Amino acid sequence: MNEENEIEDSELDLEEYENAEDRVFLQTHERINQDLNGEILKLERGYVELRLVTTPDMLADDVGLIHGGFIFSAADYAAMAAVNEKNVVLVGSDCQFLSPVKFHDEVNIVARVRHKEGKKRNVHVEAFVLDIKVFEGEFKTVITERHVLKLKLDESNTDSEIKEY
Repeated sequence: MNEENEIEDSELDLEEYENAEDRVFLQTHERINQDLNGEILKLERGYVELRLVTTPDMLADDVGLIHGGFIFSAADYAAMAAVNEKNVVLVGSDCQFLSPVKFHDEVNIVARVRHKEGKKRNVHVEAFVLDIKVFEGEFKTVITERHVLKLKLDESNTDSEIKEY
């Protein structure tokens, strides 16, 4: 290897290092089954693109209909990833299933954080098969201090993040 190539390689490394602070890494739902909930294709602050490839395990009938719960679950996962906080939890949603999804479809999901207020985040999610919108929803989330299973929801004035929504 000549000296000129070595300089080019070091310049690339420096550029990669400088852009490292712009990179976003997934901080939530690390153990989720991506075969059932989708694979993240693009992750930015407040934005996610996810692809769900339908499988036989998602079938609702012998005709090829995919159960809507899998579409909702992938949309929920996209919303959580768009917020991308360790202790984000879903507290509500308003969703519409606009078109059926069938076996072998690839569902492309886009989630965008649209509103922030304190620990609350509203996320708009859309799902498409090719250019057909099959799902749209608003997901209301809250970021809690501790894991939702470790909160003391029964005690007054303690860990009331979820109740406040």
